[in-house]
Amino acid sequence: MSATFFPPATPRLQRSQLAVPASNPAFFEKAARSGSDVIFLDCEDAVAPDEKARARRNAIEALNDIDWGDKTLQVRINGLDTEYMYRDVVDIVENCPRLDMLLIPKVGVPADVYAVDMLVSQIEAAKKRSKRLGFDVLIETALGMANVEAIAQSSPRLEALSFGVGDYAASTRARSTIIGAGHPDYGMLGGGKADRARSFTPGDPWHYAQSRVLVACRAYGLRPVDGPFGDFSDPAGYSAAARRAAALGFEGKWAIHPSQIALANDAFSPTEDELANARRIVDAMESAQREGRGAVSLDGRLIDIASIKLAENLLRKADAIDPASA
Repeated sequence: MSATFFPPATPRLQRSQLAVPASNPAFFEKAARSGSDVIFLDCEDAVAPDEKARARRNAIEALNDIDWGDKTLQVRINGLDTEYMYRDVVDIVENCPRLDMLLIPKVGVPADVYAVDMLVSQIEAAKKRSKRLGFDVLIETALGMANVEAIAQSSPRLEALSFGVGDYAASTRARSTIIGAGHPDYGMLGGGKADRARSFTPGDPWHYAQSRVLVACRAYGLRPVDGPFGDFSDPAGYSAAARRAAALGFEGKWAIHPSQIALANDAFSPTEDELANARRIVDAMESAQREGRGAVSLDGRLIDIASIKLAENLLRKADAIDPASA
C-alpha cells in the first residue's frame, strides 16, 4: 500500500440525485417528499436565458421555505463561461444556510474549481457561514476528461465527480441519439469475411469515460456519480445503465424524472444475498483471527484482504442506507 493517502470526502448517501428545474417551483414540494438521496435545483441547462434570474430567486426561496428533511441539497450553478455564474454563487451562498453543495458544470481545468472555491470562501468568511459548502463537479467535456485527475485534486471542498454523458457526447462528437444509452453501431463483428454467420456484439461507448471518472474519484477520496439517462419512458434501459455503473463502482446516478429514483436506489443498494455473504466473510475472518490462523477459506475459496475490503464496503453502504441493516 502506498504511504500516500487521500482521506475520503464528507460521507453522504448519493444513490439517486434528482434534477429539478429551478424555473418550475411546482416541482419543489414533490421533490422534497421523494425518495431521492440528493436533490439539485438546476439554474443551468434546464433554464432558458430569460428565466435565469427568476430561477435563482426560486431556488433561494425554496431552500429557505421548504422542509427538505435530511436530503442533501445542491444547486447547479451556471458555467464559468456565462454572465450568470457569479450572481448564482453570491446570491445563493449568501442567503441559503440550508444548502449543502454546489454542482459546478462543464469544468475543464482545475482553475475552474479554484475560481468558485475562492468566491465561496470569501462569502463564507464574510457571512460567518457555519456550514462549509461541498462541491460536486461535472465532468462533461473532452477538456474536463483530459484533466479529470488534476480536477479531482483541485479543492478540499470537492466531494464528488458526476459524469455528464450528454454534453460529453456532444463535446467528443459521438453519434449518440439518446443521452446515456448505447449506439447500434458501437460493437464488434465476430468471425472473418468467409464466415456465413457472423455475430455482432454490442459495446459500451461510455465505459472508458466512466472508468476514468471512477478511478480519479477513488484515487482522491471522492464519490463517483453517473449522470442522466435521457429516455425516462424506458425504465429497463435506465435500470440497465444504473446497474452497469454500480457494478463498475459508482455511488449513484442522476434521475431526471421521479420515476427513475426508485430504480437508482435499488441499483446502488446492496442486495440481501450480497449482505449475507459479506457478513459471512467478515465472520470467517474474525473467527480465524481469534484462532490465530492467517489463512481463511469459505465455501472452498480463499478469503484474502481484498475479499474483506469488498465485504466491508458493502456493509458500510448498507449501514448508510439503514443503520439497522448492516
